[in-house]
Amino acid sequence: MGKCLFVFILLLACGIYAYKIAAPVSGRQIRPGLPTTTITAAPDNRYKPGAARLLAIKERIRKQGFNPSLVFLIDMQQPSFRKRFFVYDLRRDTVIASGLVTHGRCNEQWLEGRRYSNEVGSRCTSLGDYKIGKSYQGKFGLAYKLYGLDSSNSKAFERFVVLHAHACVPEKEVDYEICQSDGCPTVSAGFLKTLQPVIDAASRPILLSIFD
Repeated sequence: MGKCLFVFILLLACGIYAYKIAAPVSGRQIRPGLPTTTITAAPDNRYKPGAARLLAIKERIRKQGFNPSLVFLIDMQQPSFRKRFFVYDLRRDTVIASGLVTHGRCNEQWLEGRRYSNEVGSRCTSLGDYKIGKSYQGKFGLAYKLYGLDSSNSKAFERFVVLHAHACVPEKEVDYEICQSDGCPTVSAGFLKTLQPVIDAASRPILLSIFD
């Protein structure tokens, strides 16, 4: 009798274990290449990049192994006091977060309009696609290394162009031109906190595209 009871308990335990292994996990499932931390903000359909640009971005992501779910877009046609840094969800085809971002002053006290350069020492913004690299603690705190992927921004790493935050960048849209940088895409402290878990949790590098 005791032996039969032991066998019954053993079989019951094995059955429970097998059920736990086979049962689906509740909630969001992690897929390869997706960030394990997502932005929970509601979709924002006020901004839409051009179809041709999105197609080119998706092709580069596919060919070069970038994260297939998200891309960071900086549209320099937008004024600096409007949100022009967009976290774009490629699967849902919508903006899920946005913030203000600076442009380079090109060695001027205050640059009127916008100018672009890839030259070392120019302190200008460089247009093109970037790979977001590892984080580090720099002069302005948390920063992410950027690697230029095009001839128009190939010297970004050499120029120390990085993604970082600065207190001069407002958290919300304003009615005046915001501060200018020495070429770095500089965001507010709060917006960098939004970007940080997404970048850090991504199993593949995220693409950043700066365009005009």
